[in-house]
Amino acid sequence: MTNYIDANAFKNMIICANAALQCNIQAINELNVFPVPDGDTGTNMGLTLSTAVTELNKKEFSSLDNAADCVASALLRGARGNSGVILSLLFRGISKRLKGMDSAGAVEFAGAMCDGVDAAYKAVMKPAEGTILTVSRLASAAAKKAADVGADFDGMLECAVVAAEEALEDTVNQNPVLKKAGVIDAGGKGYCVILSAMLQSFRGEFVMPDETAAQASESRNVFSSVRIEDITFAFDTVFIVNKKAETSIAAFRSYLDTIGDSIVVNEDDEIFKVHVHTDIPGEVLTEAQKYGTLELAKIENMVTQAEQQAAGKKAQSTDDLEEIEKELENSEVPAEPEKEYGVVSVCAGAGMADVFRQLGCDGIITGGQTMNPSTEDILAVINRTNASTVFVLPNNKNIIMAAEQCVPISKKKVIVIPSKTVPQGVTAMLNFMPEGEPEDITEAMTESLSTVHTAMVTYAARDSEFDGHSIHAGEYLALLDGTLVGSFTSISTLFKELSWAIDELNPEFITMYYGEDVDEEDAEAVSTTFKGNFPDAEITVINGGQPVYFYMISIE
Repeated sequence: MTNYIDANAFKNMIICANAALQCNIQAINELNVFPVPDGDTGTNMGLTLSTAVTELNKKEFSSLDNAADCVASALLRGARGNSGVILSLLFRGISKRLKGMDSAGAVEFAGAMCDGVDAAYKAVMKPAEGTILTVSRLASAAAKKAADVGADFDGMLECAVVAAEEALEDTVNQNPVLKKAGVIDAGGKGYCVILSAMLQSFRGEFVMPDETAAQASESRNVFSSVRIEDITFAFDTVFIVNKKAETSIAAFRSYLDTIGDSIVVNEDDEIFKVHVHTDIPGEVLTEAQKYGTLELAKIENMVTQAEQQAAGKKAQSTDDLEEIEKELENSEVPAEPEKEYGVVSVCAGAGMADVFRQLGCDGIITGGQTMNPSTEDILAVINRTNASTVFVLPNNKNIIMAAEQCVPISKKKVIVIPSKTVPQGVTAMLNFMPEGEPEDITEAMTESLSTVHTAMVTYAARDSEFDGHSIHAGEYLALLDGTLVGSFTSISTLFKELSWAIDELNPEFITMYYGEDVDEEDAEAVSTTFKGNFPDAEITVINGGQPVYFYMISIE
Protein backbone atom coordinates (compact mmCIF):
# COMPACT_ATOMS: atom_id res chain seq x y z
CA MET A 1 0.00 0.00 0.00
CA THR A 2 1.30 3.45 -0.88
CA ASN A 3 1.81 6.06 1.80
CA TYR A 4 0.27 8.92 -0.19
CA ILE A 5 -2.66 9.72 -2.44
CA ASP A 6 -2.51 11.02 -5.97
CA ALA A 7 -5.24 12.31 -8.27
CA ASN A 8 -6.54 8.86 -9.19
CA ALA A 9 -6.67 7.69 -5.57
CA PHE A 10 -8.51 10.86 -4.49
CA LYS A 11 -10.97 10.52 -7.36
CA ASN A 12 -11.73 6.92 -6.36
CA MET A 13 -12.13 7.94 -2.72
CA ILE A 14 -14.78 10.51 -3.62
CA ILE A 15 -16.60 8.09 -5.94
CA CYS A 16 -16.69 5.45 -3.19
CA ALA A 17 -17.78 8.02 -0.61
CA ASN A 18 -20.67 9.04 -2.85
CA ALA A 19 -21.73 5.42 -3.41
CA ALA A 20 -21.75 4.79 0.34
CA LEU A 21 -23.66 7.98 1.01
CA GLN A 22 -26.34 7.18 -1.58
CA CYS A 23 -26.97 3.85 0.18
CA ASN A 24 -27.40 5.62 3.53
CA ILE A 25 -29.58 8.55 2.50
CA GLN A 26 -32.77 7.22 4.05
CA ALA A 27 -31.05 6.18 7.29
CA ILE A 28 -29.56 9.67 7.59
CA ASN A 29 -32.90 11.31 6.78
CA GLU A 30 -34.55 9.35 9.56
CA LEU A 31 -32.17 10.93 12.07
CA ASN A 32 -33.75 14.33 11.39
CA VAL A 33 -35.36 15.13 14.71
CA PHE A 34 -38.26 17.27 13.71
CA PRO A 35 -41.20 15.28 12.30
CA VAL A 36 -42.10 17.90 9.68
CA PRO A 37 -41.34 16.67 6.14
CA ASP A 38 -38.24 18.67 5.25
CA GLY A 39 -35.32 19.02 2.83
CA ASP A 40 -33.69 16.15 4.68
CA THR A 41 -30.00 16.03 5.53
CA GLY A 42 -29.25 12.75 3.77
CA THR A 43 -30.95 13.91 0.59
CA ASN A 44 -29.13 17.24 0.61
CA MET A 45 -25.70 15.70 1.27
CA GLY A 46 -26.32 13.00 -1.34
CA LEU A 47 -27.34 15.45 -4.04
CA THR A 48 -24.40 17.68 -3.18
CA LEU A 49 -21.73 14.98 -3.32
CA SER A 50 -23.14 13.42 -6.47
CA THR A 51 -22.42 16.65 -8.35
CA ALA A 52 -18.72 16.16 -7.65
CA VAL A 53 -18.79 12.60 -8.97
CA THR A 54 -20.53 13.76 -12.14
CA GLU A 55 -17.69 16.22 -12.79
CA LEU A 56 -14.94 13.77 -11.79
CA ASN A 57 -16.22 11.19 -14.27
CA LYS A 58 -15.94 13.63 -17.16
CA LYS A 59 -12.14 13.81 -17.15
CA GLU A 60 -8.81 12.43 -16.05
CA PHE A 61 -6.47 14.38 -13.78
CA SER A 62 -2.70 14.73 -13.91
CA SER A 63 -2.36 16.06 -10.35
CA LEU A 64 -4.06 15.83 -6.97
CA ASP A 65 -4.41 19.60 -7.08
CA ASN A 66 -6.63 19.43 -10.19
CA ALA A 67 -8.81 16.63 -8.85
CA ALA A 68 -9.36 18.36 -5.50
CA ASP A 69 -10.15 21.64 -7.25
CA CYS A 70 -12.72 19.88 -9.46
CA VAL A 71 -14.44 18.42 -6.39
CA ALA A 72 -14.47 21.72 -4.53
CA SER A 73 -15.84 23.62 -7.53
CA ALA A 74 -18.59 21.07 -8.18
CA LEU A 75 -19.61 20.94 -4.51
CA LEU A 76 -19.74 24.71 -4.29
CA ARG A 77 -22.25 24.94 -7.13
CA GLY A 78 -24.17 21.80 -6.21
CA ALA A 79 -24.47 22.51 -2.47
CA ARG A 80 -28.01 22.02 -1.12
CA GLY A 81 -29.16 22.84 2.38
CA ASN A 82 -26.92 23.72 5.31
CA SER A 83 -25.41 20.25 5.47
CA GLY A 84 -24.51 20.34 1.78
CA VAL A 85 -22.97 23.80 2.08
CA ILE A 86 -20.87 22.74 5.09
CA LEU A 87 -19.72 19.65 3.17
CA SER A 88 -18.68 21.87 0.27
CA LEU A 89 -16.76 24.16 2.63
CA LEU A 90 -14.88 21.23 4.14
CA PHE A 91 -13.69 20.17 0.70
CA ARG A 92 -12.97 23.74 -0.39
CA GLY A 93 -10.52 24.06 2.49
CA ILE A 94 -8.93 20.75 1.53
CA SER A 95 -8.56 21.93 -2.05
CA LYS A 96 -6.82 25.17 -1.05
CA ARG A 97 -4.22 23.32 1.08
CA LEU A 98 -3.51 20.84 -1.75
CA LYS A 99 -2.92 23.63 -4.28
CA GLY A 100 0.10 22.86 -6.48
CA MET A 101 0.51 19.29 -5.14
CA ASP A 102 0.75 16.24 -7.38
CA SER A 103 0.27 13.98 -4.36
CA ALA A 104 -0.14 14.25 -0.58
CA GLY A 105 1.05 12.21 2.37
CA ALA A 106 -0.43 11.91 5.84
CA VAL A 107 0.86 15.27 7.11
CA GLU A 108 -0.33 17.21 4.06
CA PHE A 109 -3.77 15.63 3.94
CA ALA A 110 -4.37 15.95 7.68
CA GLY A 111 -3.46 19.63 7.40
CA ALA A 112 -5.89 19.95 4.49
CA MET A 113 -8.67 18.42 6.57
CA CYS A 114 -7.99 20.98 9.32
CA ASP A 115 -8.12 23.80 6.78
CA GLY A 116 -11.50 22.50 5.63
CA VAL A 117 -12.83 22.62 9.18
CA ASP A 118 -11.53 26.17 9.61
CA ALA A 119 -13.30 27.24 6.41
CA ALA A 120 -16.57 25.70 7.58
CA TYR A 121 -16.46 27.27 11.04
CA LYS A 122 -15.67 30.70 9.61
CA ALA A 123 -18.59 30.52 7.21
CA VAL A 124 -21.20 29.56 9.81
CA MET A 125 -22.49 32.61 11.67
CA LYS A 126 -23.24 30.76 14.92
CA PRO A 127 -21.49 27.37 14.89
CA ALA A 128 -23.37 24.85 17.01
CA GLU A 129 -21.64 21.94 18.67
CA GLY A 130 -23.06 18.45 18.41
CA THR A 131 -23.27 18.79 14.62
CA ILE A 132 -21.27 17.89 11.51
CA LEU A 133 -18.94 20.75 12.49
CA THR A 134 -18.02 19.02 15.76
CA VAL A 135 -17.57 15.63 14.12
CA SER A 136 -15.36 16.99 11.34
CA ARG A 137 -13.31 19.12 13.78
CA LEU A 138 -12.51 16.23 16.11
CA ALA A 139 -11.80 13.90 13.19
CA SER A 140 -9.39 16.40 11.65
CA ALA A 141 -7.67 17.04 14.97
CA ALA A 142 -7.14 13.30 15.45
CA ALA A 143 -5.79 13.00 11.90
CA LYS A 144 -3.29 15.81 12.50
CA LYS A 145 -2.18 14.40 15.84
CA ALA A 146 -1.58 10.98 14.29
CA ALA A 147 0.30 12.43 11.32
CA ASP A 148 2.47 14.62 13.55
CA VAL A 149 3.72 11.57 15.46
CA GLY A 150 4.60 9.68 12.29
CA ALA A 151 1.46 7.75 11.30
CA ASP A 152 1.29 6.69 7.67
CA PHE A 153 -1.63 7.72 5.46
CA ASP A 154 -3.67 4.65 6.36
CA GLY A 155 -3.11 5.14 10.10
CA MET A 156 -3.83 8.85 9.90
CA LEU A 157 -7.15 8.32 8.12
CA GLU A 158 -8.11 5.45 10.42
CA CYS A 159 -7.57 7.72 13.45
CA ALA A 160 -9.81 10.30 11.80
CA VAL A 161 -12.57 7.73 11.24
CA VAL A 162 -12.41 6.43 14.81
CA ALA A 163 -12.51 9.97 16.22
CA ALA A 164 -15.39 10.91 13.93
CA GLU A 165 -17.47 7.93 15.02
CA GLU A 166 -16.77 8.64 18.70
CA ALA A 167 -17.70 12.29 18.20
CA LEU A 168 -20.87 11.27 16.39
CA GLU A 169 -22.01 9.11 19.29
CA ASP A 170 -21.44 12.05 21.64
CA THR A 171 -23.52 14.51 19.60
CA VAL A 172 -26.62 13.27 21.41
CA ASN A 173 -25.15 14.69 24.63
CA GLN A 174 -23.98 17.99 23.14
CA ASN A 175 -27.07 19.19 21.33
CA PRO A 176 -30.18 19.75 23.52
CA VAL A 177 -32.55 19.00 20.64
CA LEU A 178 -30.80 15.72 19.87
CA LYS A 179 -30.73 14.82 23.55
CA LYS A 180 -34.49 15.27 23.86
CA ALA A 181 -35.04 13.01 20.87
CA GLY A 182 -32.32 10.54 21.81
CA VAL A 183 -30.67 10.52 18.37
CA ILE A 184 -27.26 11.34 16.91
CA ASP A 185 -26.69 14.20 14.46
CA ALA A 186 -27.74 13.49 10.86
CA GLY A 187 -25.04 15.64 9.25
CA GLY A 188 -22.37 14.09 11.44
CA LYS A 189 -23.57 10.65 10.41
CA GLY A 190 -23.26 11.61 6.75
CA TYR A 191 -19.70 12.84 7.32
CA CYS A 192 -18.78 9.55 9.04
CA VAL A 193 -20.16 7.56 6.10
CA ILE A 194 -18.05 9.64 3.69
CA LEU A 195 -14.85 9.41 5.74
CA SER A 196 -15.18 5.68 6.32
CA ALA A 197 -15.73 5.00 2.62
CA MET A 198 -12.67 7.10 1.76
CA LEU A 199 -10.57 4.94 4.09
CA GLN A 200 -11.96 1.73 2.60
CA SER A 201 -11.24 3.05 -0.88
CA PHE A 202 -7.63 3.87 0.04
CA ARG A 203 -7.20 0.34 1.41
CA GLY A 204 -8.75 -1.20 -1.68
CA GLU A 205 -11.48 -2.74 0.46
CA PHE A 206 -14.51 -0.80 -0.71
CA VAL A 207 -17.14 -2.94 -2.42
CA MET A 208 -19.21 -0.89 -4.84
CA PRO A 209 -22.92 -1.48 -4.02
CA ASP A 210 -25.40 -2.65 -6.61
CA GLU A 211 -27.33 0.04 -8.46
CA THR A 212 -30.10 1.08 -6.05
CA ALA A 213 -32.19 3.26 -8.29
CA ALA A 214 -33.07 2.54 -11.90
CA GLN A 215 -33.27 5.29 -14.48
CA ALA A 216 -36.75 6.41 -15.43
CA SER A 217 -38.33 3.99 -17.85
CA GLU A 218 -38.41 4.84 -21.54
CA SER A 219 -41.46 6.79 -22.58
CA ARG A 220 -42.93 3.97 -24.61
CA ASN A 221 -43.48 1.97 -21.40
CA VAL A 222 -44.78 4.74 -19.17
CA PHE A 223 -48.48 4.45 -19.90
CA SER A 224 -48.67 0.68 -19.55
CA SER A 225 -48.62 0.75 -15.74
CA VAL A 226 -50.32 4.08 -15.10
CA ARG A 227 -53.94 4.63 -14.15
CA ILE A 228 -55.66 7.55 -15.86
CA GLU A 229 -56.54 9.16 -12.52
CA ASP A 230 -52.87 9.04 -11.50
CA ILE A 231 -51.67 11.02 -14.52
CA THR A 232 -50.89 14.54 -13.32
CA PHE A 233 -49.33 15.79 -16.57
CA ALA A 234 -50.63 14.47 -19.89
CA PHE A 235 -47.71 14.58 -22.31
CA ASP A 236 -44.66 12.34 -22.04
CA THR A 237 -41.96 14.43 -23.70
CA VAL A 238 -38.47 13.31 -24.69
CA PHE A 239 -36.00 15.36 -26.71
CA ILE A 240 -32.32 15.85 -27.48
CA VAL A 241 -30.58 19.21 -27.89
CA ASN A 242 -27.11 19.96 -29.26
CA LYS A 243 -25.79 22.50 -26.77
CA LYS A 244 -24.30 25.84 -27.64
CA ALA A 245 -20.64 26.13 -26.70
CA GLU A 246 -19.94 27.22 -23.12
CA THR A 247 -23.60 26.87 -22.16
CA SER A 248 -24.94 25.87 -18.75
CA ILE A 249 -28.41 24.36 -18.63
CA ALA A 250 -28.85 24.86 -14.87
CA ALA A 251 -31.54 27.47 -15.46
CA PHE A 252 -33.37 25.10 -17.80
CA ARG A 253 -33.32 22.38 -15.13
CA SER A 254 -34.93 24.86 -12.73
CA TYR A 255 -37.53 25.74 -15.35
CA LEU A 256 -38.43 22.05 -15.83
CA ASP A 257 -39.20 21.76 -12.11
CA THR A 258 -41.93 24.38 -12.55
CA ILE A 259 -43.81 22.79 -15.44
CA GLY A 260 -43.86 19.04 -14.88
CA ASP A 261 -42.60 15.94 -13.11
CA SER A 262 -40.80 12.64 -13.78
CA ILE A 263 -37.83 14.70 -14.90
CA VAL A 264 -34.60 13.06 -16.05
CA VAL A 265 -31.83 15.15 -17.61
CA ASN A 266 -28.73 13.47 -19.02
CA GLU A 267 -25.96 15.82 -20.08
CA ASP A 268 -22.47 15.68 -21.50
CA ASP A 269 -20.21 18.31 -23.05
CA GLU A 270 -22.10 18.42 -26.38
CA ILE A 271 -25.74 17.42 -25.87
CA PHE A 272 -28.42 17.04 -23.28
CA LYS A 273 -31.38 14.66 -23.31
CA VAL A 274 -34.55 15.43 -21.38
CA HIS A 275 -37.45 13.28 -20.26
CA VAL A 276 -40.37 15.16 -18.66
CA HIS A 277 -44.12 14.80 -18.13
CA THR A 278 -45.83 18.14 -18.78
CA ASP A 279 -49.00 19.77 -20.09
CA ILE A 280 -47.10 22.25 -22.27
CA PRO A 281 -44.63 20.27 -24.41
CA GLY A 282 -44.48 22.97 -27.08
CA GLU A 283 -43.41 25.62 -24.60
CA VAL A 284 -40.81 23.25 -23.16
CA LEU A 285 -39.26 22.69 -26.59
CA THR A 286 -39.25 26.42 -27.29
CA GLU A 287 -37.50 27.09 -24.00
CA ALA A 288 -34.95 24.34 -24.74
CA GLN A 289 -33.93 26.09 -27.95
CA LYS A 290 -32.39 28.90 -25.93
CA TYR A 291 -29.63 26.45 -25.02
CA GLY A 292 -28.93 24.90 -28.41
CA THR A 293 -30.37 23.19 -31.47
CA LEU A 294 -33.24 20.75 -31.09
CA GLU A 295 -32.24 17.50 -32.80
CA LEU A 296 -34.93 14.99 -31.90
CA ALA A 297 -38.26 15.22 -30.08
CA LYS A 298 -40.95 12.69 -29.17
CA ILE A 299 -44.27 13.66 -27.55
CA GLU A 300 -46.91 11.14 -26.49
CA ASN A 301 -50.30 11.71 -24.84
CA MET A 302 -50.31 9.38 -21.84
CA VAL A 303 -54.02 9.93 -21.15
CA THR A 304 -54.97 8.71 -24.63
CA GLN A 305 -52.52 5.82 -24.37
CA ALA A 306 -53.86 4.77 -20.98
CA GLU A 307 -57.44 4.87 -22.28
CA GLN A 308 -56.47 2.71 -25.25
CA GLN A 309 -54.59 0.31 -23.00
CA ALA A 310 -57.54 0.06 -20.60
CA ALA A 311 -59.84 -0.72 -23.54
CA GLY A 312 -57.59 -3.60 -24.55
CA LYS A 313 -56.36 -1.81 -27.67
CA LYS A 314 -52.83 -1.23 -28.87
CA ALA A 315 -51.79 2.16 -27.61
CA GLN A 316 -50.60 4.47 -30.35
CA SER A 317 -47.03 5.66 -29.93
CA THR A 318 -44.45 7.61 -31.83
CA ASP A 319 -42.49 4.35 -31.86
CA ASP A 320 -44.87 3.38 -34.67
CA LEU A 321 -43.57 6.25 -36.79
CA GLU A 322 -40.25 6.72 -38.52
CA GLU A 323 -37.80 8.73 -36.48
CA ILE A 324 -37.97 12.37 -37.43
CA GLU A 325 -34.93 14.56 -37.00
CA LYS A 326 -35.54 18.25 -37.33
CA GLU A 327 -33.48 21.41 -36.84
CA LEU A 328 -35.34 24.44 -35.48
CA GLU A 329 -34.23 28.04 -35.47
CA ASN A 330 -32.89 29.26 -32.18
CA SER A 331 -35.23 31.75 -30.59
CA GLU A 332 -33.08 34.26 -28.75
CA VAL A 333 -34.82 36.56 -26.30
CA PRO A 334 -33.42 40.10 -26.54
CA ALA A 335 -31.87 41.21 -23.28
CA GLU A 336 -33.82 43.89 -21.50
CA PRO A 337 -32.02 47.10 -20.54
CA GLU A 338 -30.06 46.51 -17.36
CA LYS A 339 -31.35 48.21 -14.22
CA GLU A 340 -29.64 48.94 -10.94
CA TYR A 341 -31.52 46.58 -8.59
CA GLY A 342 -33.28 43.26 -8.96
CA VAL A 343 -34.78 40.70 -6.58
CA VAL A 344 -35.02 36.91 -6.81
CA SER A 345 -36.99 34.77 -4.42
CA VAL A 346 -37.17 31.10 -3.46
CA CYS A 347 -40.66 29.64 -3.20
CA ALA A 348 -42.79 26.69 -4.25
CA GLY A 349 -46.27 26.75 -5.73
CA ALA A 350 -47.63 28.66 -8.71
CA GLY A 351 -49.70 30.94 -6.49
CA MET A 352 -46.72 31.89 -4.34
CA ALA A 353 -44.64 32.55 -7.44
CA ASP A 354 -47.37 34.88 -8.73
CA VAL A 355 -47.42 36.76 -5.42
CA PHE A 356 -43.69 37.45 -5.60
CA ARG A 357 -43.83 38.43 -9.26
CA GLN A 358 -46.69 40.85 -8.59
CA LEU A 359 -44.63 42.42 -5.83
CA GLY A 360 -41.78 43.01 -8.28
CA CYS A 361 -39.53 39.94 -8.08
CA ASP A 362 -37.45 39.49 -11.23
CA GLY A 363 -36.85 35.78 -10.83
CA ILE A 364 -38.29 32.79 -8.98
CA ILE A 365 -36.15 29.90 -7.76
CA THR A 366 -38.36 26.87 -7.32
CA GLY A 367 -37.72 25.25 -3.97
CA GLY A 368 -38.34 25.21 -0.25
CA GLN A 369 -39.13 22.35 2.09
CA THR A 370 -38.23 18.90 0.69
CA MET A 371 -36.50 20.50 -2.33
CA ASN A 372 -33.75 22.85 -1.28
CA PRO A 373 -32.27 24.45 -4.41
CA SER A 374 -28.52 24.17 -4.93
CA THR A 375 -26.14 27.10 -5.03
CA GLU A 376 -25.98 26.63 -8.80
CA ASP A 377 -29.79 26.76 -9.08
CA ILE A 378 -29.83 30.07 -7.20
CA LEU A 379 -26.83 31.43 -9.10
CA ALA A 380 -28.46 30.70 -12.46
CA VAL A 381 -31.47 32.88 -11.63
CA ILE A 382 -29.25 35.62 -10.20
CA ASN A 383 -27.08 35.70 -13.30
CA ARG A 384 -29.98 36.01 -15.72
CA THR A 385 -31.54 38.86 -13.73
CA ASN A 386 -30.98 42.08 -15.67
CA ALA A 387 -29.69 44.11 -12.76
CA SER A 388 -26.24 44.97 -11.46
CA THR A 389 -27.23 44.32 -7.83
CA VAL A 390 -29.47 41.37 -7.00
CA PHE A 391 -31.19 40.83 -3.65
CA VAL A 392 -31.95 37.20 -2.78
CA LEU A 393 -34.81 36.04 -0.55
CA PRO A 394 -34.11 32.42 0.54
CA ASN A 395 -37.36 32.19 2.57
CA ASN A 396 -36.10 29.10 4.38
CA LYS A 397 -33.42 28.82 7.06
CA ASN A 398 -31.96 25.77 5.30
CA ILE A 399 -31.40 27.72 2.06
CA ILE A 400 -29.69 30.85 3.43
CA MET A 401 -26.19 29.35 3.39
CA ALA A 402 -26.55 28.05 -0.17
CA ALA A 403 -27.66 31.53 -1.25
CA GLU A 404 -24.70 33.15 0.51
CA GLN A 405 -22.29 30.97 -1.48
CA CYS A 406 -23.41 32.90 -4.57
CA VAL A 407 -21.94 36.16 -3.27
CA PRO A 408 -18.29 35.47 -4.21
CA ILE A 409 -18.95 33.56 -7.44
CA SER A 410 -21.46 35.80 -9.21
CA LYS A 411 -20.24 38.67 -11.39
CA LYS A 412 -23.13 40.69 -10.01
CA LYS A 413 -23.31 42.20 -6.56
CA VAL A 414 -25.41 39.76 -4.54
CA ILE A 415 -27.09 40.68 -1.24
CA VAL A 416 -28.84 37.93 0.71
CA ILE A 417 -31.74 39.03 2.90
CA PRO A 418 -31.95 36.27 5.60
CA SER A 419 -35.67 35.53 5.31
CA LYS A 420 -36.51 32.22 6.99
CA THR A 421 -40.12 31.87 5.84
CA VAL A 422 -42.15 32.76 2.77
CA PRO A 423 -44.30 35.30 4.70
CA GLN A 424 -41.06 37.01 5.77
CA GLY A 425 -40.03 37.13 2.12
CA VAL A 426 -43.34 38.74 1.14
CA THR A 427 -42.91 41.36 3.86
CA ALA A 428 -39.36 42.04 2.70
CA MET A 429 -40.63 42.62 -0.85
CA LEU A 430 -43.21 45.08 0.45
CA ASN A 431 -40.29 47.01 1.97
CA PHE A 432 -38.11 46.90 -1.17
CA MET A 433 -37.32 50.50 -2.19
CA PRO A 434 -35.47 50.43 -5.55
CA GLU A 435 -34.81 54.17 -5.43
CA GLY A 436 -32.57 53.90 -2.33
CA GLU A 437 -28.92 53.08 -1.71
CA PRO A 438 -28.00 49.37 -1.37
CA GLU A 439 -27.28 49.74 2.35
CA ASP A 440 -30.61 51.45 2.99
CA ILE A 441 -32.54 48.87 0.97
CA THR A 442 -30.80 46.03 2.80
CA GLU A 443 -31.52 47.57 6.18
CA ALA A 444 -35.20 48.18 5.42
CA MET A 445 -35.81 44.70 4.05
CA THR A 446 -33.89 42.98 6.86
CA GLU A 447 -35.55 44.97 9.64
CA SER A 448 -38.99 44.19 8.22
CA LEU A 449 -38.46 40.46 8.82
CA SER A 450 -39.02 40.88 12.56
CA THR A 451 -42.43 42.50 12.02
CA VAL A 452 -44.08 39.34 10.72
CA HIS A 453 -44.87 36.07 12.49
CA THR A 454 -45.33 32.84 10.57
CA ALA A 455 -47.68 29.97 11.37
CA MET A 456 -47.47 26.70 9.46
CA VAL A 457 -49.91 23.81 9.23
CA THR A 458 -48.54 20.53 7.92
CA TYR A 459 -48.42 16.84 8.84
CA ALA A 460 -46.07 14.55 10.73
CA ALA A 461 -43.91 12.51 8.39
CA ARG A 462 -42.77 10.18 11.17
CA ASP A 463 -43.43 9.23 14.80
CA SER A 464 -41.48 11.43 17.16
CA GLU A 465 -41.10 12.73 20.68
CA PHE A 466 -40.47 16.47 20.55
CA ASP A 467 -40.67 19.24 23.15
CA GLY A 468 -42.80 17.10 25.41
CA HIS A 469 -45.19 16.19 22.57
CA SER A 470 -45.77 12.61 21.51
CA ILE A 471 -46.26 12.88 17.75
CA HIS A 472 -47.60 10.18 15.45
CA ALA A 473 -47.08 9.93 11.71
CA GLY A 474 -49.98 11.45 9.78
CA GLU A 475 -51.16 13.82 12.51
CA TYR A 476 -51.70 17.48 11.74
CA LEU A 477 -48.96 19.76 13.07
CA ALA A 478 -49.19 23.46 13.91
CA LEU A 479 -46.08 25.60 14.25
CA LEU A 480 -45.71 29.25 15.16
CA ASP A 481 -42.37 30.93 14.41
CA GLY A 482 -40.77 27.52 14.26
CA THR A 483 -42.09 26.38 17.64
CA LEU A 484 -44.43 23.40 17.77
CA VAL A 485 -47.89 24.40 18.98
CA GLY A 486 -49.08 20.81 18.98
CA SER A 487 -50.08 17.73 16.99
CA PHE A 488 -53.71 16.90 16.34
CA THR A 489 -55.91 14.27 14.74
CA SER A 490 -58.55 16.94 13.99
CA ILE A 491 -57.86 19.97 11.81
CA SER A 492 -60.62 21.95 13.58
CA THR A 493 -58.96 21.30 16.96
CA LEU A 494 -55.65 22.41 15.48
CA PHE A 495 -57.05 25.76 14.37
CA LYS A 496 -58.70 26.27 17.74
CA GLU A 497 -55.37 25.82 19.53
CA LEU A 498 -53.45 27.79 16.92
CA SER A 499 -55.91 30.67 17.28
CA TRP A 500 -55.18 30.88 21.01
CA ALA A 501 -51.44 31.16 20.21
CA ILE A 502 -52.00 33.78 17.51
CA ASP A 503 -54.28 35.80 19.78
CA GLU A 504 -51.30 36.60 22.02
CA LEU A 505 -49.68 38.42 19.09
CA ASN A 506 -52.57 40.94 18.80
CA PRO A 507 -52.81 40.51 15.01
CA GLU A 508 -53.87 43.36 12.76
CA PHE A 509 -53.30 41.62 9.42
CA ILE A 510 -53.58 37.87 8.75
CA THR A 511 -52.80 36.45 5.31
CA MET A 512 -53.52 32.75 4.71
CA TYR A 513 -51.78 30.99 1.82
CA TYR A 514 -53.39 27.61 1.24
CA GLY A 515 -51.48 24.76 -0.38
CA GLU A 516 -51.89 22.37 -3.26
CA ASP A 517 -53.72 19.79 -1.12
CA VAL A 518 -56.38 22.23 0.12
CA ASP A 519 -59.44 23.25 -1.88
CA GLU A 520 -60.85 26.77 -1.89
CA GLU A 521 -63.95 25.82 0.08
CA ASP A 522 -61.92 24.45 2.99
CA ALA A 523 -59.65 27.49 2.95
CA GLU A 524 -62.65 29.83 3.11
CA ALA A 525 -64.03 27.81 6.05
CA VAL A 526 -60.78 28.33 7.95
CA SER A 527 -60.92 32.02 7.03
CA THR A 528 -64.41 32.24 8.49
CA THR A 529 -63.15 30.69 11.72
CA PHE A 530 -60.34 33.23 11.89
CA LYS A 531 -62.71 36.12 11.21
CA GLY A 532 -64.78 34.99 14.17
CA ASN A 533 -61.72 34.68 16.39
CA PHE A 534 -60.08 37.93 15.23
CA PRO A 535 -62.90 40.36 14.30
CA ASP A 536 -60.59 43.39 14.33
CA ALA A 537 -57.96 41.87 12.02
CA GLU A 538 -57.90 42.21 8.23
CA ILE A 539 -57.89 38.65 6.86
CA THR A 540 -56.86 37.71 3.31
CA VAL A 541 -56.96 34.26 1.68
CA ILE A 542 -54.62 33.42 -1.24
CA ASN A 543 -54.14 30.21 -3.19
CA GLY A 544 -50.40 29.66 -2.76
CA GLY A 545 -50.36 26.16 -4.23
CA GLN A 546 -47.36 25.25 -2.07
CA PRO A 547 -46.49 21.61 -1.31
CA VAL A 548 -45.91 20.16 2.20
CA TYR A 549 -47.72 22.92 4.08
CA PHE A 550 -51.51 22.92 4.00
CA TYR A 551 -51.43 26.52 5.20
CA MET A 552 -48.75 29.19 5.58
CA ILE A 553 -50.12 32.06 7.65
CA SER A 554 -48.60 35.54 7.88
CA ILE A 555 -49.43 37.45 11.07
CA GLU A 556 -48.63 41.14 11.46
